Amino acid sequence: MSTETNIDGGPHIPSHGSHELGMAPMPKSDDIYDRLPSHRKVIITCVLTFCGLLAPIGSTTVLGALPEVASTFNTTGSIINSTNAIYLVFMGVSPCFWAPISQVYVRRWILISSALLFFAFSLGTALSPNLPAFFVFRALTALQGTSLLIVGSSCIGDIYRPTERATALSWFLTGTLIGPALAPFIAGVIVTYRSWRAIFYLQAAWGGLATVLAFFFLPETIHQKRSHELFGLSVWKKATRLWEMTNPFRVLKLYRYPNLILTAAASSSLVWNMYPFLTLIRYIINPRFHLTTPMQSGLFYLAPGLGYITGSFMGGWWADHTVKKWIKIRGVRVPEDRLRSCIPFIGVAIPGSLLIYGWSIEKEVGGIPLPVIVMFLQGCAQQFCFPCLNTYCLDVMQSRSAEVVAANFLVRYLFAAAGSAVALPAVDKIGIGWFSTITAAFLLLTAAGLHCTVLRGESWRDKVDGRNQNETEKVSTVPSVESVTQDEKEHA
Repeated sequence: MSTETNIDGGPHIPSHGSHELGMAPMPKSDDIYDRLPSHRKVIITCVLTFCGLLAPIGSTTVLGALPEVASTFNTTGSIINSTNAIYLVFMGVSPCFWAPISQVYVRRWILISSALLFFAFSLGTALSPNLPAFFVFRALTALQGTSLLIVGSSCIGDIYRPTERATALSWFLTGTLIGPALAPFIAGVIVTYRSWRAIFYLQAAWGGLATVLAFFFLPETIHQKRSHELFGLSVWKKATRLWEMTNPFRVLKLYRYPNLILTAAASSSLVWNMYPFLTLIRYIINPRFHLTTPMQSGLFYLAPGLGYITGSFMGGWWADHTVKKWIKIRGVRVPEDRLRSCIPFIGVAIPGSLLIYGWSIEKEVGGIPLPVIVMFLQGCAQQFCFPCLNTYCLDVMQSRSAEVVAANFLVRYLFAAAGSAVALPAVDKIGIGWFSTITAAFLLLTAAGLHCTVLRGESWRDKVDGRNQNETEKVSTVPSVESVTQDEKEHA
């Protein structure tokens, strides 16, 4: 194996047969990350963070106005809440289509067109004349919005080195966490004084602003696009090859890797906790503390939101710091070492906060300050987990980063949809205390899975790659143990 470095700073893998497969060789230097000056990278990260805010904020805006929307369409709050589950299902499914396309063609125009369609479908939601139209436009909004998350994560991976990208990704992910927390508060304020339709007019305005920002400030970041493989082919061969490259089942095949399954499970446990947690606030906080208006209960959403913001200042830095620490210990960079940074939070801090929250509400102890404090701590702890898990997906398989992130988001949002759908019936049946206990057990189980991934993930990847080496289309992964470039040594 050659000792040249690839774009991740690891050893370059010679492209045996790559031209027969029609695949361009990967760049042999990490100079690709120096194409843009630092200030441009900051601007791009800010634009992507705003774009990444859209789909998540759309996933919970309706939570602050469930009774009002239900009254308009002469239905129940549970039926309107089911639109949230459908929204999250479409958020989970759509990455299977967007991720492969973003690797074949370009990232920039996919992001711009998705933001534009998000604007259009949000406007359609605001103007919905009946319940079926409301369902359809909500689903179409989610279908577009998730590509902003997938493409945005890939853009971060395109412009930042592995030892830097968790910090940038932490800021990008801030939008995905703050959005769901703050949206119900904003919705509560709006419906206190205006019609619920104003919520979606505002959402449409955000989509329009994201379109403008992406058009003017987002350059193309992809290192190599695969569309060149289609040049010179007949129409039939071109169509066949294009299907191979954009087939949504490519994403599902990544679950041959146990390390990706366990990482996705960890992300899923976090959103299983997060979305039911947010869904239930108005239903359990209002009766517990005798609140009467949407805005009053909406104030409780500020606690986790502020926790997400606070965690953003440290979560990504902590993940990158852990990587640099283990580079010094080993002398090499192993992708799984990054996961060490989040295990204490997903295994101790978040389950502990959740148990205190659930049982304090169930037993009516502690007054208002106790749930507010633990909601803040839980939000802060989640920001030490998501940047780590998402960056691991970028590190471990750089050449298919969009698809790996899509595989993670697929499972993540399907669990979010399930959690949102079962939260109210489950709490009605077993109470918030036991529901929190079950969720805490889920978190502990996935923390154990991450620990196993740290210990054995490298050998798992080597084993799967060994089985795949004779397949027609090889999976190109980051090597199990990566040599460290001089640049990474300096950063560490």
